[in-house]
Amino acid sequence: MNFYRKIKKQIEPKNLFEKIKENKTGSLLIVGGFLLFLYVFFNSNGILQRIRLELQKEEIIEKIEKAEAEQAKLKEQSKALDGDPKAIEKVAREKYGMVRENEKVYKVAPK
Repeated sequence: MNFYRKIKKQIEPKNLFEKIKENKTGSLLIVGGFLLFLYVFFNSNGILQRIRLELQKEEIIEKIEKAEAEQAKLKEQSKALDGDPKAIEKVAREKYGMVRENEKVYKVAPK
């Protein structure tokens, strides 16, 4: 009886390439698979382009949401300014630095 394990012959890279060269169908499949891989990933409609477009889409959606929030805020402010004289006066004082007659403005410098 043989108690020792049989040592499997390891395939050397040199032998592997020779076997691939001999097997025409296998080599065609490998080359075809490689070309398919390149086409799928680096095509103008490939996976990498898809990922870039998804990232751009997310950024654009965020910008749209910010713009819609700003628009809602401005509409609310516009509605308040339509009929409220106190709101109009507040905006005139804060934004444009307007004052009433005989009124003194004191500006405090930040520390």
